[in-house]
Amino acid sequence: MDQKLIEILVCPVCKGKLVYDKKAKELICKGDRLAYPIQYDIPVMLEDEARQLAPGEAITGEAISA
Repeated sequence: MDQKLIEILVCPVCKGKLVYDKKAKELICKGDRLAYPIQYDIPVMLEDEARQLAPGEAITGEAISA
């Protein structure tokens, strides 16, 4: 996954910063608790394709800084 691309992406719903979970291959919005999948090194930034995080699910990964 291209680090520069990851740094410029924001949540399409709230325009907030994302957390990159390399292990799960997801970009996570903490505010909306949505996890956007990364398929074939391409982030799928569609709200309909995002996974809603469970209420008790911890957010893991590294914060993305621009």
